[in-house]
Amino acid sequence: MTATPTDTDHVELPSSIEEPTVRMKAPPARRSKIPYVLLIPAVLALVAGLGYPIYWQLTNSMMKYGQLQQFGAAKTRFVWFENYANIFAQEDLHAVVLRSIAFCIVNAGLTVLLGTLFALLMNAVPKGIKLVLQISLLFAWATPMVAAVTVWKWLFDDRAGVINWLLVQVGLESYDNHNWLDNPLSFFFVATVIIVWMSVPFVALSVYAGLTQVNGDILEAAQIDGATGWQTFWSITFPMIRPVVSIVLLLQIIWDLRVFAQIHLLQDTGGSPSDTNLLGNFIYQLGVGSGNFGGAAAVSLFVLALTIVLSWPYVRSLLKEEES
Repeated sequence: MTATPTDTDHVELPSSIEEPTVRMKAPPARRSKIPYVLLIPAVLALVAGLGYPIYWQLTNSMMKYGQLQQFGAAKTRFVWFENYANIFAQEDLHAVVLRSIAFCIVNAGLTVLLGTLFALLMNAVPKGIKLVLQISLLFAWATPMVAAVTVWKWLFDDRAGVINWLLVQVGLESYDNHNWLDNPLSFFFVATVIIVWMSVPFVALSVYAGLTQVNGDILEAAQIDGATGWQTFWSITFPMIRPVVSIVLLLQIIWDLRVFAQIHLLQDTGGSPSDTNLLGNFIYQLGVGSGNFGGAAAVSLFVLALTIVLSWPYVRSLLKEEES
């Protein structure tokens, strides 16, 4: 008789025999073209809004275009790169460029640093204090620029300013009737105070919005493991809010490089334009003041190129973070 396997018997297959596996390759996913079609109106509007001004500036930068041409007393003619050669040969422009870059880096760095500290403060204080801070920041942000500069000019006034009065009260008698706008360094100190004061609210509220997305369980686990406050922020919190900080830093560099109105209003009160001009003021003085619109257009394109150069490292880091 032959034995038949039962349910309890275990039949082992040789190790050399493997069950065949069939792997089906998934077909490539089809990408819909609808999103690209929907982007066409926005792209056309962007090209029309930015393309024409850039074309107009590029054309004027290569033409002889002054007050005579503006009022029709003389015809415009192409001089190609003559405006660039004449403008960039001036030593004044070299000093203005270095001054503008230094002013931009200092102001952008201070703004992001103070804004981040305010955001951390709002994230740590109770709800009532947080609300007061947010309302105060919104009021500072909503204040019109001319009004804000006027108030700060009064605070730093050499005869009736509160800043000088407070410094004299603490024993610094040399600040009695001290003119803050007479010296270039103190002039830019006042300008930095005004610009940072007006810019910090945007950074603080943006970074605070990023902090609200940080998971509290992760921070609590780090505290249980014995991490200090600085270690928790630098190793956990900051990497999570880095995209927000990078974006606001990029925006601040672009905005601070194009500062014009604050410097112009302070120059109306005091300060030598030759020692306090930034790129925006230099373009205004060259075009409106001297009537050299071709040269002003050439410097404007240089500012555009400089903005791209300064902001490109941050744009590149953002693109790398998105890819990773």
